[in-house]
Amino acid sequence: MQTLSQRWSMLEPAVTIVGPDDDRPRPAVILFHGCGGLRDHLPKYAAAAEAAGWRAFIVDSYAPRGWSRQFAMAMVCTGILLHGSQRAGDVLAALYGVSRRTDIDPSKIVLAGWSHGGWGIMEAMSSPRRRSMLGVVDPGAVSLNGVVGAWLAYPYVGVGAVNRMRPWTHCPKTLAVISRTDHLTSVRNAEQVHDMVRRCGGEVETWIADGSHAFDEPMAAAPMRYHPELAAEAERRFVALLNDVAVAPAV
Repeated sequence: MQTLSQRWSMLEPAVTIVGPDDDRPRPAVILFHGCGGLRDHLPKYAAAAEAAGWRAFIVDSYAPRGWSRQFAMAMVCTGILLHGSQRAGDVLAALYGVSRRTDIDPSKIVLAGWSHGGWGIMEAMSSPRRRSMLGVVDPGAVSLNGVVGAWLAYPYVGVGAVNRMRPWTHCPKTLAVISRTDHLTSVRNAEQVHDMVRRCGGEVETWIADGSHAFDEPMAAAPMRYHPELAAEAERRFVALLNDVAVAPAV
């Protein structure tokens, strides 16, 4: 089992960094893809973050493991490998690595996850970080205090997410996107999960988008369907979250 430092060393070569061409310490958003792997929509969000003055770090959880999209679809999307509690190790490792960069303001970090990536973020926010939990030896070796925001785009909160109602231990401002026709969860279930997060004491905004799971992902496969207007609105709300937390005091 890896330490956070070792996990970050594994992930870092496959991380795509998008941001202003300077050395100024800037706020950072770390993006985590869904179970199908890195797709075309995440670079669009990263570019929007850059335009807002942020540095964006797109974490590919599969390339460093030698996993193809086909393998991930067969093994991760079906729940056989890399549950959210294990993906949380990638989330914490990325936070560990990014927060140590001199061109980052470590008090202004947003974690952004789509589907499976959102599941991983939720596990990182709620799990007791005891030794050898969350797929790494030392999950408590990085502080969550600099995480001022969370973007959860149709996070996986289905029956496989057995800890979805576990209270969060860190409560940043959160924007939770629910897809009205999501085939992986009902709106009611998703709302109940987000209400639980809200009871943590942090501000949680919920947006119910009139689309399917992965509505912002071009080339989505049925029953998912790409919806360009909703995708544009999601990007707008994503940037609004970044702008809000950029001027807010740290949690």
